[in-house]
Amino acid sequence: MKVVVVGGGKVGFYLSDTLLEHGHEPVLIERDHKKCQRIANLLDLQVICGDGSSLDALESADLAHADALASVTGTDEDNLIICELAKRHFKVPRTVARVNNPKNADVMKRLGVDIAVSSTDSLARIIEREVDTAAIRQLMHLNRGTNSLLELTLPKDFRHNGETLMALPLPEESIVMTITRGGEMTIPRGSARLFAGDRLLVVCKDTAIHELGQVLGISSGEGRGKRGLPL
Repeated sequence: MKVVVVGGGKVGFYLSDTLLEHGHEPVLIERDHKKCQRIANLLDLQVICGDGSSLDALESADLAHADALASVTGTDEDNLIICELAKRHFKVPRTVARVNNPKNADVMKRLGVDIAVSSTDSLARIIEREVDTAAIRQLMHLNRGTNSLLELTLPKDFRHNGETLMALPLPEESIVMTITRGGEMTIPRGSARLFAGDRLLVVCKDTAIHELGQVLGISSGEGRGKRGLPL
């Protein structure tokens, strides 16, 4: 896969290095001459010294034949412009933009950026998953890490004991897929009742995992499970 990376800072450098290790063909664009020389000496890839927001630099990277573009400069406005140029002028199938201000992520997506990555938002999700909801075991990441397949066991003091699924104020972004009780697994309907000790498989949006744990009364101090691999 050919990927054009715009921005030769730490993020762009390590992204390009990782793409190389995974067998891809990154091309890096950076406007700072010293950074270009350093990267060219350290990595076995094509480095173009130029402004990634200019058509000339993007043409030099043969962007029209790239599978994806990742703009990871330190300026959100530049990343948005570069992704728009890639889409409109070069018809790149996928664009990825680094988002320095998490509030800009939704705006970028509405303006056509395929994937807007905010390190701040990602860290917040990790903290919620790894610390606040440690009792919930993530079996698998879904949809580029925005959703998860979860396994959890209802606590002994489950406050909604005996209530039906439809009566519980579960997050809208969550679905209970199976209930295992006494070694028997069932695929529940809204009329199914939940009891302490039930083991559930749930598909849930990552931003709703904290709310799910609160509704089910699962404390963060219980066991920690292995994490799944992204799909």
